[in-house]
Amino acid sequence: MDRNVRRTAIAWMQEERPAVVVVVLEVRGSAPRASGARMLVSRGQSVGSIGGGLLEREAIREAQAMLSGGVAPHQVHYPAGPACGGAITLGYTRLDAAQLSAWPEPEPLLRLQMYGASHVATAIARLLATLDCSVDWIDAREELFPFSLVDGAAWPGHIRVVPADDVVGEVRAAPPGACHLVVMHEHEVDLRLCEAILRRGDFAWLGMLGSAGKRARFMQRFDDWGVPPERSARVVCPIGVPGIEGKEPEVIAVATVAQLLQVASSAAAS
Repeated sequence: MDRNVRRTAIAWMQEERPAVVVVVLEVRGSAPRASGARMLVSRGQSVGSIGGGLLEREAIREAQAMLSGGVAPHQVHYPAGPACGGAITLGYTRLDAAQLSAWPEPEPLLRLQMYGASHVATAIARLLATLDCSVDWIDAREELFPFSLVDGAAWPGHIRVVPADDVVGEVRAAPPGACHLVVMHEHEVDLRLCEAILRRGDFAWLGMLGSAGKRARFMQRFDDWGVPPERSARVVCPIGVPGIEGKEPEVIAVATVAQLLQVASSAAAS
């Protein structure tokens, strides 16, 4: 993730580790990464990616030669390869304070409020731990949150566990334009959460674990309570991209994260 690459750059600066920043300056036609993608290269390590394959290996060699030989900052133009049919220009600059100050903090792919520490929520969180996103994971039942990832590693900083006595009240603290995912397995709490999110109205997406029948029952309640129908119609239930079958938490998680990425991609393109 580009955010982690930038954080690594900060850590290397503090360690005074010599490194080169490789940045995609220009892309023509089809190429594996967009302009602005960055990779860090030290004498024995590389972090991030500017496209992988032969191009990336050549970029690492070029950066390490720069570290070893005192080469000045420069640019190199590469064909992206016959499979892509494009071209890419890479810039090579030593990591220093000026480079870091010109390196913008990337926006996360998406901001998600996830309500519920269910098995499905845990499977979703494990997938989101690998992506550049911002997640507030909310439940009153603190004992249900897993302490670590499957391999015992700590949850990354962008997955924030939020034990909250008033789960519905946490809706008010959500940032505008966030995605909301309700996976509580308690129908009355699910109902009140969805109502609070719909009343706010400033959400990018609202998904709820459940069946089409559950959604129909909730729609009737929202109508009885005077929720504008154009808002309640935005509730996605069941969750997950169509065509992926299976009720295992891990299967639901893959389908749901794919759906969230579709939402994020649509927002970025608009």
